[in-house]
Amino acid sequence: MEQKGLVGTLFDLSFSSFITTKIIRVLYAIGIVLAGLLALGTLFSGFAGDGGGAAILLGVILAPVVFFIAVLAVRVYMEVIIVLFKIAENTSAITQHVTRGPNLD
Repeated sequence: MEQKGLVGTLFDLSFSSFITTKIIRVLYAIGIVLAGLLALGTLFSGFAGDGGGAAILLGVILAPVVFFIAVLAVRVYMEVIIVLFKIAENTSAITQHVTRGPNLD
């Protein structure tokens, strides 16, 4: 199976190659940035609340926890996506092997 570039894969109407495995790192980086924004929002909501020192303390404690849980969730989701695509690629390779016979080159 020949490897296509990013643009070639993007416009592959037969969906014989996958683009997700090529851009998964970018998607993960975007997820980390969004998790950071969520944590900052949590932190700033603690400062903006009327709860005084307790709200600020809760925001300072909760923001890193929110960041960690969000990054963990994004990572697990990305790994599940990659596993599904690897299963599809391996199943395709097995199917080609069975239908064409082993390539003994």
